[in-house]
Amino acid sequence: MEAILAVTVGIFFAVAIYLMLSRHIIRILLGVSIFGNAVNLTIFTSGRVVREVPPIIPVDLDVPAGVTANPLPQALILTAIVISFSFFAFLLVLAFRTYQELGTDDTDGLRVAEPEGEELPPLGY
Repeated sequence: MEAILAVTVGIFFAVAIYLMLSRHIIRILLGVSIFGNAVNLTIFTSGRVVREVPPIIPVDLDVPAGVTANPLPQALILTAIVISFSFFAFLLVLAFRTYQELGTDDTDGLRVAEPEGEELPPLGY
């Protein structure tokens, strides 16, 4: 089970990095969203991936009787999902507003501070 999750996380990271290297804002935002999901899946995998063992301690015991799932990664992921969704929605609205103002989602076309007709500064290093 962990091997499948590790491969899935690797695929998520690869796709996210590929999309974040794009020139278009929407692809960059999708890459950031997929990157966040990959991080959440990594945190989830760091806790024990077990079935049918809830992290509930019986009333008569002070510690779990056997191996249980760790609830901390699940709580962290739940919080991260809410925060990342709101962050993604905010960035999506900013990207849409930028597209409305400038008419392009190409990051090279967003250089409104550069004068028209002059040579652009280096775009990369």
